[in-house]
Amino acid sequence: MSDDMNLHIVVIGSGGAAMAAALKAAERGARITLIERGTLGGTCVNTGCVPSKILIRAAHVTHLRRESPFDGGISAQAPVVDRARLLQQQQSRVEELRDAKYEGILRDHPAITVLHGEARFIDAHRLMVKLNEGGEQVVHFDRAFIGSGARPAEPPLPGLAETPYLTSTSALALDSIPERLIVIGAGFVALELAQGFARLGSRVTVLARSRLLSQEDPAVGEAVEAAFYREGIEVLNQTQASRVDYTNGEFVLDTNAGTLRADQLLVAAGRTPNTEALNLASIGVETTRGAILVDEHLQTTVPSLYAAGDCTDQPEFVYVAAAGGSRAAVNMTGGDARLDLSAMPGVMFTDPQVATVGLSEAEAFKQGFSVETRVLDLENVPRALVNFDTNGFIKMVAERDSGRFLGVQVVAGEAGELIQAAVMAQRARMTVQAIGDEMFPYLTMVEGLKLCAQTFTKDVTQLSCCAA
Repeated sequence: MSDDMNLHIVVIGSGGAAMAAALKAAERGARITLIERGTLGGTCVNTGCVPSKILIRAAHVTHLRRESPFDGGISAQAPVVDRARLLQQQQSRVEELRDAKYEGILRDHPAITVLHGEARFIDAHRLMVKLNEGGEQVVHFDRAFIGSGARPAEPPLPGLAETPYLTSTSALALDSIPERLIVIGAGFVALELAQGFARLGSRVTVLARSRLLSQEDPAVGEAVEAAFYREGIEVLNQTQASRVDYTNGEFVLDTNAGTLRADQLLVAAGRTPNTEALNLASIGVETTRGAILVDEHLQTTVPSLYAAGDCTDQPEFVYVAAAGGSRAAVNMTGGDARLDLSAMPGVMFTDPQVATVGLSEAEAFKQGFSVETRVLDLENVPRALVNFDTNGFIKMVAERDSGRFLGVQVVAGEAGELIQAAVMAQRARMTVQAIGDEMFPYLTMVEGLKLCAQTFTKDVTQLSCCAA
């Protein structure tokens, strides 16, 4: 811990990375000035994870009331969706969490001063804050942490900027469900919202430049596409719009798949780091396409400046941001902490969910591993059988000779709930044999990890139901 009790650290932003950095640095004896130009709390609580998961959960309940695997014995009917009231419920929970986890903590923290305004670096130890209430203030600091986040990207699509298109932020704030919705994008955000709106009543078309989830094992995207097809969501692969117009309250898209029309257009094709106003280039902070380059200590190319979260070149998950922020704070206050992303989970909250950790087969092969893989269909997982929902699979990647577990890709109803067990197995450098020998509770989805691991040496179809 730093002996210098007067160490002054400036934190730019107030989201997951910035809050973690501010609180950890304060805990380690530093004095903090936190600068936020907009709403306290950043993307996750305000316009990202929290409201989107509420919408997705409401959509899931809507879907089950309309149809479920038990409709033979339980009557189903189309529910009435009052989006305005759902939005009210969603925003109340957002405000509650923002106050509990961000505003309330900052309000009562003796070592943290909040300035509302936009920061711009003058040099490696001074910045100028253009205050929201007017005027400017120069702030001197020993170290600075940048946690300014990212915003939805606007692709260079002719005509788009002149239309009232939706981003993930504005889509989550819609108080009505569009009759026809086109979604441009094929990543986590695009697909979560596409299915959410479809289940709440929209007729949805997804435009994928190549295919769904092109960064993942191809089987993952295929399984999600099959799920979408079953729900009547149209997926157009290898499809790009060349122009967008908005006339008579309707979006008209020229694409290589013909002319498409919709009431709303959601563009969810990546995110842009919020770094352009910070004057980084002139003080020597290196960026790539606006994303700040950081090393494993979260240090930028300027020694007194650190960064983490979506404004950097790190994976865009709030738990990566928070882990980066707290480790940066340790390093800014004289410690030595590293961010190890070798066992980083990813979860997409569609239905079925997608959850991954470690290497895919292609990535392992590319890194020079000799690999062995197994794919377990959910027909072989007792939990999925009793749910009457066997759509999906578990694919495990192992090193051929040692059997060391290298990664897993899961498409299943509760994939997000089981992935952390795989994270721990990877952290512990377990073999698939060791995973297969562990006791897993019967009739849980996570038991599928054990069963998949066992397929490296056994035929699981020949095991008794809770065989060890």
